[in-house]
Amino acid sequence: MSKIQKIALVTGAGSGIGRASALALAGAGYAVVLAGRRVEALEATARAAPNPDLMLVVPTDISDPDQVTALFDRIVTRFGRLDVLFNNAGTGAPPVAFEDLDIAAWRRVVDVNLTGAFLCLQGAFRVMRDQTPRGGRLINNGSISAHSPRPRSVAYTATKHAMTGLTKSASLDGRAYDIACGQIDIGNAATDMTARMSRGVPQADGQLAVEPVMDVDAVARAVVFMAGLPLEANVQFMTVMATNMPFIGRG
Repeated sequence: MSKIQKIALVTGAGSGIGRASALALAGAGYAVVLAGRRVEALEATARAAPNPDLMLVVPTDISDPDQVTALFDRIVTRFGRLDVLFNNAGTGAPPVAFEDLDIAAWRRVVDVNLTGAFLCLQGAFRVMRDQTPRGGRLINNGSISAHSPRPRSVAYTATKHAMTGLTKSASLDGRAYDIACGQIDIGNAATDMTARMSRGVPQADGQLAVEPVMDVDAVARAVVFMAGLPLEANVQFMTVMATNMPFIGRG
């Protein structure tokens, strides 16, 4: 334990931005807790780390309060503290017309992207408030959709706008406990989720257009930067995006 400098938790760590960020944090010397629903994917992330013995795999559905409680209990039992939460896990709904979105699909997105993010923030608050030394850092994955929607994405867009409210509230309420909270808004990182952009995605004018993407490692480096700041400094909001993606001027 004495050799471990800091402990980080990454949700949605089995693929994409979560996996890349978990591996980057491990490379920076963190012990990393890997949370997500697919145990095989989490184990693959752990095997890819430079310090696999310091990677803790905890299969978790963050929309389930009992599973989130168990996740934080495992962290405290194994490591005794938590220094960084990257609140990254998220999901979307089928790209259907606004009026045709099924209520079950809406609720699933809200349960994961909003309620799940809240539950993880709440769990981190409780650990960071009571540990010695006190405090820690929370990083929320907001997405470009926290600013501007894509067509037929009401559930995802609404929850990502709500993530900004979570970030602001956690940032304000965390001050009393030396907890810093910031948000990273990511646009067009090259992952399985964005592979469709090379084939063309719907634009606001109804056309399909191929969109540029960036290496996901650029996002991972930004997360490590945010995580590594001293607690008296905070990146409140950061936007990391493919330089030429149609965000500035979208629509």
